[in-house]
Amino acid sequence: MIDFRYHLVSVIAVFLALTVGIALGGALLRPLTAARGAGDPEPSNEAERPRSGEDLAERLSTGGDRLADAYAGAILHDRLAGVGVAVVEAPGTDRKLREGVVERIEQAGGSVPGRLTLADTYVEAGEAVFVRELTEQLAADAGLPQGSTYDRAGALLGDALLRSGGEPAEGGSGSDAGSDFDAAAALAGFAEGGLLSVHGEPAGAADLTVVLAPDGPFAGGSGAASASASAGDGSGGSAADRAMLDTAAALHRFGEAAVLVGGPDSAGPGGLVRLARAEEAAYTTVDAAGRSAGDVAAVLAVAAAAEGRTGAYGVAEGAEAFLPAPLPGARRADGEKDGSDGAGGAEDAGGDEASEGGDGGSPESAIDPHRRPGRS
Repeated sequence: MIDFRYHLVSVIAVFLALTVGIALGGALLRPLTAARGAGDPEPSNEAERPRSGEDLAERLSTGGDRLADAYAGAILHDRLAGVGVAVVEAPGTDRKLREGVVERIEQAGGSVPGRLTLADTYVEAGEAVFVRELTEQLAADAGLPQGSTYDRAGALLGDALLRSGGEPAEGGSGSDAGSDFDAAAALAGFAEGGLLSVHGEPAGAADLTVVLAPDGPFAGGSGAASASASAGDGSGGSAADRAMLDTAAALHRFGEAAVLVGGPDSAGPGGLVRLARAEEAAYTTVDAAGRSAGDVAAVLAVAAAAEGRTGAYGVAEGAEAFLPAPLPGARRADGEKDGSDGAGGAEDAGGDEASEGGDGGSPESAIDPHRRPGRS
């Protein structure tokens, strides 16, 4: 049975679909409008002027945002209850994007115990050797996986951010097996090295991570890789892109749930979300954040990731749907799934394409907020 929240989400999704359709239609019709005779008289007043596709799209988008604002509490209620979310900001992330996503996470019952803001030096090609050496130094005997500099740095950040719970399994290794690894000290070491800044107290306090993407390509990219990233085919990427993609992938592998969230421009040429989708990243991507409706959809994607599901959500190329279908269920205060609020059957809550969004997941793959998985 579909609950009231499903109807609300469906209406918001319709607003977004209309917005995209009108914007595309306006773009296609603009050349025809421009080709009309130059001698055609102009309308005598503003009321007589036809609304452009962009104007109508903006009005619909604003209406969708107001609707999302009005009913976000009902839509998101307890979707992330008892779940701690660590936020990792890529260099250049818009403050408005971060504030909107954090607000909706908390509205869904989740907590954001802290966040990391990565510095430009973290992703600069010339600093990669320093990043690797510092990672090795801070890891102590935490047992990092093999891989690139940022595979290892991302794994260490995951170890430092994600909470451990209970006694380690017999024969376990790494920090879960009682090593001397100090999560807070590791984050402090990265901060002292000028690679990031720490806000709040995120050490060992999260169940999953949200990585925030900048609006467009990183500044300073050079060479063929950067040119390929800007060409619009979604391939390539600069050294900074590679650093962030490897970091996000490592966070996902370590914690079993990471979500890359950006605005529409992050899915444009050279954008981080677009690059992640081009290489078929294993973690969830979202490209519609930055406005109220998109922020709500992003947090629904985070809640789906907490259930072990992944997908590509938003409105840009490569998105499977605007939001997960079926929607994630509510959780109890201890973070466990509330069986009384199921996902509501197979009905499509986000448009015709939404039934294809995500991979469905399974109860066995869902996050246990009281257990941090080990490295793969």
